[in-house]
Amino acid sequence: MPDPFAWLGDLIAYSLVGLSPDSATGAALQFFVMDVAKIFALLVIIIYLMGLLRALISPERVRELVRGRPDWQSRGLAVGLGAVTPFCSCSSVPLFIGFVEAGIPLGVTFSFLIASPMINEVAAVLLIGILGWKLAALYIGAGLIVAWFGGIIMQHFKPERWVEDYVWKIHMGEMAAQRPDTSLRRRHQFAVAEVREILGLIWKWVFIGIGVGALFHGSVPDDWVVEHLGDGQWLAVPAAVLVGIPLYSNATGVIPVAEAMLGKGVAVGTVLALMMSIAALSVPEMLILRKVIRWQALALFAGVLGVSFILVGWGFNLIT
Repeated sequence: MPDPFAWLGDLIAYSLVGLSPDSATGAALQFFVMDVAKIFALLVIIIYLMGLLRALISPERVRELVRGRPDWQSRGLAVGLGAVTPFCSCSSVPLFIGFVEAGIPLGVTFSFLIASPMINEVAAVLLIGILGWKLAALYIGAGLIVAWFGGIIMQHFKPERWVEDYVWKIHMGEMAAQRPDTSLRRRHQFAVAEVREILGLIWKWVFIGIGVGALFHGSVPDDWVVEHLGDGQWLAVPAAVLVGIPLYSNATGVIPVAEAMLGKGVAVGTVLALMMSIAALSVPEMLILRKVIRWQALALFAGVLGVSFILVGWGFNLIT
């Protein structure tokens, strides 16, 4: 079956612009046009459908679902809800305060804070559509494991002592329960608003990710990639994690970069480590969290994630 997005990329890059398929510029432009059309079409469809189902989920609802349960249940709910809710790093401060105010253990809170930016259903469906279900399953499974055990490790070090004093003094209050409007019209309105809001937040990062992926696809020689980032390159995984730290995107925006890297022969574990680092360990994420936790907890949090991502990358490189 012909790929309409690849056809569009060929049409613009090779027919209209007149570039050669063998040139670096032609290959980069074809990749850019193809991925822009493909990813934004998928984003609109997926966000709308998920919005129809998610019309009743809010940060307050998440907090109430997790409150007052045994630790293993709370952690499982926190990780699961973090994976299916659209909250990014910019939501981490109010969510953190709300979880603390509700008496939820900090280890559970950190599990949610790891899972929420790293995994979401939009990125999962995009991964399946662009990179295949196997890599999507690897990424989601690794993310869930890191979120579960990362929170447990954080709890072991008793991070309560490193929470800023003002957080303990805040009483956000109980919000009055309101009967939600579950009509199809209201859900449609909510879904359309979700499409506008989420695309408004991530479109520039998607363009940046596609641009980086296009440059990598068109300009970086295959031989160089295989030599420096291919199978058996142990230092490539920690290097990928370090490269991801100064970058800021989400799991959706980094998919085009992953696509280009895999197409060049970069090892799967190295790509997974880079994706996780960009999504959950970026400098902006750390600076936002610094508003509610001190440097000691922040360093521990970054260290736990960094080591986890490196182990995940090495493990998958060995397996694959």
